Amino acid sequence: MKKSLTLILVFVLCLSLPGISVAAHADNETVTLYTWAEMFPPEVLNAFEEETGYKVNYVNFDFDETMLAKLEAAGGGDYDVIIADDYIIERAVELGLLQKLDKDKISNYSNINPIYQGQFYDPQDEYTVPYGAGVQTITYNPALVSEPVNGYADLWKEEFKDNIALTANYRVMIGMALKILGYSYNTDNLDEIREAGNLLYELAPNIRLIKDDFIQDDLISGEVSAAVMYTSQVTMAKLEDPSIEIVYPQEGIGFGIMGMFVPSKAPNADGAHAFIDYILRPEVSAQCFEWLGYYCTNKAADDLIADEFKEFLVLPEEFKMEDMEMIGNISNDAASLQDEIWTEFKTLCGQA
Repeated sequence: MKKSLTLILVFVLCLSLPGISVAAHADNETVTLYTWAEMFPPEVLNAFEEETGYKVNYVNFDFDETMLAKLEAAGGGDYDVIIADDYIIERAVELGLLQKLDKDKISNYSNINPIYQGQFYDPQDEYTVPYGAGVQTITYNPALVSEPVNGYADLWKEEFKDNIALTANYRVMIGMALKILGYSYNTDNLDEIREAGNLLYELAPNIRLIKDDFIQDDLISGEVSAAVMYTSQVTMAKLEDPSIEIVYPQEGIGFGIMGMFVPSKAPNADGAHAFIDYILRPEVSAQCFEWLGYYCTNKAADDLIADEFKEFLVLPEEFKMEDMEMIGNISNDAASLQDEIWTEFKTLCGQA
């Protein structure tokens, strides 16, 4: 969930506003929100507070795994609303750390775009409300590239030597190699993973940067000529420089959804439901997704999104769910091997 430096500074300043705190706080007048930084416009949080009387306690994590460890340590308590990625939600459900939503308290529930419902992590839509979605995307500067890029395999070309930036999500990056080889993102076959690892090592000479923050700025400035980025970063890059090309890899599109949920022992479940219901209002969702830069998961908000954002925030009609694959959980052995491969890859890239 990465934004520009300006937006981060705005967000940090807004933490000093009344009612928005990073300290632990649990009572029936407070809604403790636990997610990445910059997931909501400050004006939306302020308006929720003014209308409902609840105070928002905004607590951040860096990685999904950090969130899960803290939620598990708290026994499903401490937090009222959490927003995290799909695969980690599946694990949290299995651990009994989520409570079923009381949909009678969510009057705007019907605004959810059904495309994003019924997914592997919540097949009966009992626990979660989707909040943003994205696809794994290649971007490149055509002025710095001799031929069009059509897929992941093109990034291995010699012309990209020391000229590519990657996000730091190892499942996505190893997934590139798996997709080139025709394998699933979620394979548990260790031989397939090793084969993908060997292919990924061959990409190392082309990698200039591996990071999550401000990667779009490196593409815009010409520091790199191509990048694999988060959807929100692609949105910002295109708004800043419309000449940048977006590529949905021909090897297959990876797809992910973020979800809001209420922990099993949330201190303020009523406040949590009120917050979710508020965010599902069409006009509020439109504000949120224009800020966030991910695909809008509220169908009632699609028509309210400003024209300058619409092409980036509404899932293209040609995208079919059956043609995309979501990154899910894999076996412990497979995960350990991928972690080893990623560590070696970063070392080869000089990014360890």
